Amino acid sequence: MAMGMGPVAETPDAYIAALSGWQRDRAEMMRAAILSAASFEETIKWTNLVFMANSPCILIRAEEQRVLLGFWRGKRLRTLEPRIKASGKYELGNLVLTEATDVIAEQVARLAAEACRLNTELGNPAART
Repeated sequence: MAMGMGPVAETPDAYIAALSGWQRDRAEMMRAAILSAASFEETIKWTNLVFMANSPCILIRAEEQRVLLGFWRGKRLRTLEPRIKASGKYELGNLVLTEATDVIAEQVARLAAEACRLNTELGNPAART
């Protein structure tokens, strides 16, 4: 796996299957929590596992030493999870996970539900106004 890029996969199932160890366990848990939280469409975009809710909403990206749980409206989610760090353009924010990082399914589901609600209420977070 190249640094900064997830596994090359054509489907969400293949993405998860390409992982191993703690990264696979964490990605499987987060994927299940996200899908239980709201009605998302899963896809592969930009070598990431992306969850769509009218537009890009959440991503999981496995890297060499970490897994990112990214939110297109992550800056707005920092009240629910202060470990989310602002990143890039728009309102992007990432929760950076290592093997030692504690995160549970309930936290991920709560963040996913709120991210979906924000996309529904505010529209495409990447749209230029």
